[in-house]
Amino acid sequence: MSDAALARLERLESIEEIRQLVARYALARDMRDLDALCSLFPADVRVGQSERGREALRRWFDETLRSQFTGTAHVTGNHLIELRGADRAQGVVYSRNEHETGDEWILMTMLYVDDYERIDGRWLFRRRLPLYWYAADPRRPPIGANKMRWPDREPYAGGYHDGNQSW
Repeated sequence: MSDAALARLERLESIEEIRQLVARYALARDMRDLDALCSLFPADVRVGQSERGREALRRWFDETLRSQFTGTAHVTGNHLIELRGADRAQGVVYSRNEHETGDEWILMTMLYVDDYERIDGRWLFRRRLPLYWYAADPRRPPIGANKMRWPDREPYAGGYHDGNQSW
């Protein structure tokens, strides 16, 4: 096999591994498999402004998922991946989510802006930046400004368009 063919094969394998990473993230979140979820990030992952590590990430996911949601379903698509060398990549992926929170059902559409890094031969999330378009009761579409409409909270903007200067 030529060097060019090997390079193309490596590129395609990397893209597919990153797509699988995103699918594993959605499934692990929905199944509340915190060990699997945190294993998708590097050991030194940054959590918030001041914490690092998978244990800190596990605590954050545990608090977020178990206290806020009875159940979730995340479906991803329109995944664009740009390789930035042998071990780095960036991506944008849409996520359409359903959340059961108390006695409410909330639909959400968002984007993840991702940084990926291959560590020890495995692609991981270096960073995931969520940008939300809307969250709302499906019977009450979020027409107008401040499309993030969660039960017991004032509506707010989700930053969905912040990642794209053309907006």
